[in-house]
This record gives sequence, C-alpha cells and structure tokens, in this order.
Amino acid sequence: METRGQPPRRIKHAVILCHPDPNSFNAAVAKRYCTTVEAMGHEVSLRDLYRMRFDPVLKAEERPTASDFMLGGDVAEELAILSGAHIFVFVYPIWFGLPPAMLKGYVERVLGAGFSFRSAHDRTTHPFLTGRRLLSFSSSGTSRPWLEEQGAWTSLRTIFDDYLRRAFSLEGADHVHFASIVDGLAPRYVEEHLFEVEQTARALCAKVSQPVSP
Repeated sequence: METRGQPPRRIKHAVILCHPDPNSFNAAVAKRYCTTVEAMGHEVSLRDLYRMRFDPVLKAEERPTASDFMLGGDVAEELAILSGAHIFVFVYPIWFGLPPAMLKGYVERVLGAGFSFRSAHDRTTHPFLTGRRLLSFSSSGTSRPWLEEQGAWTSLRTIFDDYLRRAFSLEGADHVHFASIVDGLAPRYVEEHLFEVEQTARALCAKVSQPVSP
C-alpha cells in the first residue's frame, strides 16, 4: 500500500544486454526497449555487460552451498542496482545454440546469488525474483526453422527460459526471437524488428499497470 501523500512507485525494468559490439542489432533492440518504457512512464536500468566488463566467472566462495559463502563486491553492487525491478529483460544473440557465456555467468553470479539448487528444487521464495517477469529478445544469423530442425530452439526455451521461470518462481517468461540477423541488413528490415520491440514493450507496460509487492 502506498503511503499517503507519496506518488506511486514506478515500475522498474532491468535490461541486461549481452553483445560485444556497441553498434549491434542487439544494442539497438535494448535501446529501443529502454526509450519505449521510459516514454510509458516506467523506470529502466540498462546493464550492458560487455561495456561493464562484467566478470562471469563464479568464485569458489560465491557458490550458494559453500561453507564460506560470500558475495563478491561487484555482485553486491549489481544486486543493489537491480533492487526493486519488476521486469527483467535479456537481450542477446544465440551462439552455437546457447546464450553467450557472459549472460550465463550473470545468471549464476547475480540472479542466482545465494540461491542453491536445493532452493530451486524446493521452490523456495527467491529474494527478489519471485513473482517478477522475464522477457527475452534473442537473435540468430540462421533462420528459425533451421534452429528448430537442430533442436536448438526447443532446448533453449526449455533449459533457459522455462527452467529459470520455475527455479526463480517467475510470473512469466516470454521470448521474442529475430532470425537471419546478419551484417548488411536493410534499414527498413531492421526498423520493422525494432518496431516489434517497441510494440512488445508497450504491451508489457500496459499489462503490468501496478508493480508487484516488494
């Protein structure tokens, strides 16, 4: 319940971009999403992992089951930045059928901080992800049918989106994929995809009209 006299708390989006090229299609997707939700009156925090030089390597003492468990300073700082986020957005390319290793490391070190396999198995309430939403924007140089033929698309959805949704007790895990993203794309083709990003962002903002309880 909001305190009388104080404005309602704005819905916060945490956008996690994982691509080494700051001028990539993925970067453009993240930018369009951010500008759209800000125009809708929502708050957004962009976490550009490559620009941050994020270290994806899990340290021994960061393992949730470690007897000397301790968060790294960079992880604690990242968790503070993510605090209060209601919607988490992944933006990444599919490489060899999987998200980039840096994004997987972000899940392990940050989103999974202090949350063990036992917690996931027992459906333990996640300290800040339970009831939140996950939205993914991915891209590939190949076609969607080819990914499906290789089993990569189904596997990705199962071991990444669906698993994270169940493990972290997320309210939902939606996924928008852009296929055949290669160098030299026609500007009109790129803009069509970015318009889809904008429409997706607007629809999600409209759907989540009230933030979930902290």
